[in-house]
Amino acid sequence: MEDPYLNDLKKEFKHHSNQLKKLKKKILKTRSDEEQIKIIKKIDLIAKEMEKNQKQSVKVTKSRLKERKKR
Repeated sequence: MEDPYLNDLKKEFKHHSNQLKKLKKKILKTRSDEEQIKIIKKIDLIAKEMEKNQKQSVKVTKSRLKERKKR
C-alpha cells in the first residue's frame, strides 16, 4: 500500500532505529555513570516515540483498508 503519510512514518521509524543503534554503541563505550544515565533517558524517549509512531501507523493502515473496502 503506497501512502505518503505511511511512508513518512516508516522513514521516521528508521531514523529512530538508527539513533538507537548509535546510542547503543555510545553507551557501551562510555564509563561515566552520569553519561550512561543521559543516554538511557535518550533511549527511553526514542523508544516512546517509536511506539507512538507504530500505533499511528496501525491506525492509519486500518483506516486506509476500511476506505478501500467501501469502494
